[in-house]
Amino acid sequence: MARTRIKVCGIRDEDALFAASDSGADAVGFMFVPSSPRFISPEDAFDLMSRLPPLVASVGVFADHSADEFADIEQVCPTSYSQLHGREDSKLVRACGPDVIKAVRFDPATIAADLQQWGNMEEVAAILIDGSSGGLGVAFDWNALAPLLEDCPKEVILAGGLTPANVGEAIRACRPWAVDVSSGVEREKGVKDPSLIEAFCEAVREADRT
Repeated sequence: MARTRIKVCGIRDEDALFAASDSGADAVGFMFVPSSPRFISPEDAFDLMSRLPPLVASVGVFADHSADEFADIEQVCPTSYSQLHGREDSKLVRACGPDVIKAVRFDPATIAADLQQWGNMEEVAAILIDGSSGGLGVAFDWNALAPLLEDCPKEVILAGGLTPANVGEAIRACRPWAVDVSSGVEREKGVKDPSLIEAFCEAVREADRT
């Protein structure tokens, strides 16, 4: 059974950063959306990114930024991957590539078309499937998604309402390439709990063993 990768999103301080890396997370996410309670400036994100251990990837999270805004942030904090979590069109996604993680909201009526559209775009490295517009802790029907993943041409990251208590069920239902957590490891909105991060990563490893 393949190992499920782990991304901890909304990192804003050293404690959360090191809790994620020490617990075995493969990537950490920095939220560059000003309206988010997890917002971090590109300058502060770059400072944290410089403290990551080797082989832990960094992900900058954007939502409906213009190409110029994206470029300005990328110049200050050049992350390993760029996650586009808004309603970006194909032209903008291509302009932000390569190594784009394109987020889509799970909707039974549109998810197959979304997977096909972004799965066939060269600039897209992976597709993240969320239960909401992001960061709201909204889960969705993982069993409804599972049959669609077999034909998806790109790796899939599962997000939305994941916690240490339910991530194992989500993994067993979908067997995604990776899982993404943010609000599910917080003790209050925007504040990560290192013990919950550790518990989440252990729950992922346990699911991989079953």
